[in-house]
Amino acid sequence: MKWVTRARPKVDRVACPWLVKRFVDPEAEILYVPAEQVMAVAEREGAIPFDVPGVELGHHGPECSFDAILRVYRLADPALRRLALIVRGADTAARDLAPEARGLEAIAEGFRLVYGDDQHLLEHELPVYDALYAYCQALVGQGR
Repeated sequence: MKWVTRARPKVDRVACPWLVKRFVDPEAEILYVPAEQVMAVAEREGAIPFDVPGVELGHHGPECSFDAILRVYRLADPALRRLALIVRGADTAARDLAPEARGLEAIAEGFRLVYGDDQHLLEHELPVYDALYAYCQALVGQGR
């Protein structure tokens, strides 16, 4: 399945593809397009839009798109729930939601500065989320 979002990803637009590829749709193809083209591309390509205003898999209240994917696809893994706090803190104004959020925000910005091509950025940044997920699994296993 194709998934489409705005170009020049930072936190949520990399965290969501990671979540989708690891837990929802391993064959997912992520398309990054200019913001004003997301819905037209979704229609034309039969793609699922995410992290854009007005879509199911977008920000709702204090929650970010990562939270929406967890909810819609009923992903209840405690480590994913812990990771969601980090992603939400890094992607929204709630920077102190998790102590790791500010670090993730800085890392995500660094990837944007290093990689001008969104697909290369995604490819190289996905392991960051593998590592954060492992970290969250350890935290949850320790009861934190």
